[in-house]
Amino acid sequence: MAPVLSRSLATAPLTSLPFNNINNDRKILNLRSAFVPPNGLRKGFSCRGLRWKSEKRGGRVGVRCEAGVAEKEAPETPGEKFEYQAEVSRLLDLIVHSLYSHKEVFLRELVSNASDALDKLRFLSVTEPSLLGDDGALEIRIKPDPDNGTITITDTGIGMTKEELIDCLGTIAQSGTSKFLKALKENQDLGADNGLIGQFGVGFYSAFLVAEKVTVSTKSPRSEKQFVWEAVADSSSYVIREETDPEKLLPRGTQITLYLRPDDKYEFSEPTKIQSLVKNYSQFVSFPIYTWQEKSRTVEVEEEEEPKEGEEAKPEEQKKKKKTVTEKYWDWELANETKPIWMRNPKEVEKEEYNDFYKKTFNEFLDPLSHIHFTTEGEVEFRSILYIPGMGPLNNEDVLNPKTKNIRLYVKRVFISDDFDGELETLSSRFSGGFPRYLSFVKGVVDSDDLSLNVSREILQESRIVRIMRKRLVRKTFDMIQEISESENKEDYKKFWENFGRFLKMGCIEDTGNHKRITPLLRFYTSKSEEELSSLDDYVENMGENQKAIFYLATDSLKSAKTAPFLEKLVQKGIEVLYLVEPIDEVAIQNLQTYKEKKFVDISKEDLELGDDDEVKERETKQEYNLLCDWIKQQLGDKVAKVQVSKRLSSSPCVLVSGKFGWSANMERLMKAQALGDTSSLEFMRGRRILEINPDHPIIKDLNAASKSEPDSSEARRAVDLLYDTALISSGFSPDSPAELGAKIYEMMSMALGGRWGRAEVEGETEEAEVAEKDAAESEKQVIEPSEVRAETDPWNE
Repeated sequence: MAPVLSRSLATAPLTSLPFNNINNDRKILNLRSAFVPPNGLRKGFSCRGLRWKSEKRGGRVGVRCEAGVAEKEAPETPGEKFEYQAEVSRLLDLIVHSLYSHKEVFLRELVSNASDALDKLRFLSVTEPSLLGDDGALEIRIKPDPDNGTITITDTGIGMTKEELIDCLGTIAQSGTSKFLKALKENQDLGADNGLIGQFGVGFYSAFLVAEKVTVSTKSPRSEKQFVWEAVADSSSYVIREETDPEKLLPRGTQITLYLRPDDKYEFSEPTKIQSLVKNYSQFVSFPIYTWQEKSRTVEVEEEEEPKEGEEAKPEEQKKKKKTVTEKYWDWELANETKPIWMRNPKEVEKEEYNDFYKKTFNEFLDPLSHIHFTTEGEVEFRSILYIPGMGPLNNEDVLNPKTKNIRLYVKRVFISDDFDGELETLSSRFSGGFPRYLSFVKGVVDSDDLSLNVSREILQESRIVRIMRKRLVRKTFDMIQEISESENKEDYKKFWENFGRFLKMGCIEDTGNHKRITPLLRFYTSKSEEELSSLDDYVENMGENQKAIFYLATDSLKSAKTAPFLEKLVQKGIEVLYLVEPIDEVAIQNLQTYKEKKFVDISKEDLELGDDDEVKERETKQEYNLLCDWIKQQLGDKVAKVQVSKRLSSSPCVLVSGKFGWSANMERLMKAQALGDTSSLEFMRGRRILEINPDHPIIKDLNAASKSEPDSSEARRAVDLLYDTALISSGFSPDSPAELGAKIYEMMSMALGGRWGRAEVEGETEEAEVAEKDAAESEKQVIEPSEVRAETDPWNE
């Protein structure tokens, strides 16, 4: 029984309901309104699925509302069955213009269909040799005709009967290859041929991407007649007729003629364009593909030599002269010469063959550094050849480009995409499905029969198979790199590191899951190996017994790292320090954090522990220089967070170190150099600066004495300011005002050099000499009368 909803109106005041006074003795309730029918509530009424009835309770009138649900549901009546209806022209338009992103894939689809037809014939001819007949050649020929704007694709495959034409081409999404595979699987004695490509039944209709009319002429060895299938784009019908022209009869197979659209006629009817498309998409199809190409050859021809003026005519035999000319002609040319060497046993392939395949496939001129050829079986079956190029990318943008098109994906030897890593990355997170971009320098081919594609065969579907493939490819890449690092020829890995070391460092940042594989491959200069790169394994092996961390220093160059004041005490104690001289090094090491249970420690930051400190001596030194530290902190103010005695200095008077949780000097320099950096975040992320002083340095001892005897000395204050600015530069920081720093240095130089080499005495003597000369010149002046002037040659002197 359905639940009943009741509402009593008796509790409402009668004045709120309309009524009519028939007489004074009683009042009659009038419920006629917009929702009550004229006959009132005596019989009840239904409104919008609700049942209304009147009830009397104790002299009061109530209205009862019941949900209009039957107590017993009526049995369902059987409905009519309808078939889906489709507008065929609209459906074809969707298939053609929505599935495919590039028009040029039409040739790949049609060549794949021809390859399937040849595969079927080869398979069936094992049990029925008569199907081959006298013509046993299995091949595909493509002939473009620029004059007429057509492309003709001919194969010598199994062909089709009239019924098969209707079934395969007349039924959209009906795949003849899928039906053929299903029949083979049902017959377990024959098995299934995994070389067959087609699976969706829509690849043929990609011809309408570029064609306004398509004609299919086909001859099956099981039929005595040849039939022609014709269809026009944007039409919902097609025509099948019998071929009666003797010149167009085929011995066996199928011939597809595409009448190109006016917009595509000039591009896709060019023989060179067809040749390039075949090489790109169908290079490794099992059957030979011939294209109609224009060629040239050199031939000798005879021509008559005309006699010159005044010469007698030569005999006929002497008149003829041979001449070499270039003659053009048209002929068939094999387009898929390169064989898929990944299908062969690696033991049977020579190194020269691998190198030649690499150069032809990727248009390279240098031999690869290394290669790996492998086949995986089990959950996922695929074959692959991976290469490490002989030279790194010349453009730095390629380091960060996830779509380098270096991994070429094939499915059953048909090219699908050269954006294998990019396609995967768009379908999943960066490292759950896609080839990592820090390995984007790796080139190679991947061929699988198990990959699930979308209908256009252009995009990989997200699946567990894709993730497994990615993991195995990455693992094999690291195996190849590891093999180079362990080879006897150290120059190979040195060359690899010079070209691709930045990529692996990027992997430390982006791929935390492969840190164990990346870290042993890293190379750095160190304080004990300034000329040769050293590995982290070598560093750990050379560590002392008391050393508990891996120390590093990040600077802008190897020269500045060697002369940095942070190194002084560590070098003195024989502790090795890694030099991080590339911009990416510091970020990469910070992402690693540890290696073989050893933490990475930045020696340019505070609280450096070297492991063999004398606590008693440290405590005494701190007490002795506590006043100086406070005095210097008072002079510098907010420029430094604190001043303390240093454990890392031996020859420098002071050094400026960063706090634990802020940027180092090197990182601060890099962040300031960012083109789109946020200046507001620099102050927030900049670590606090701590000035560490060397108690054994003469300058610090003099300042210690000044802090006790003359704390208000202006010269001492200037010395502290200059000491801070100098430490700022030597520690890798940038001064806020270089001009002010220069003025301070010039002032101190003047004070230090003033009069040291007798400059004041020389200046005084020079001034006295100038005055004496001036006085002597004035005293020697005489007034000479004009009459007394005599020339040297005056004759009167005689």
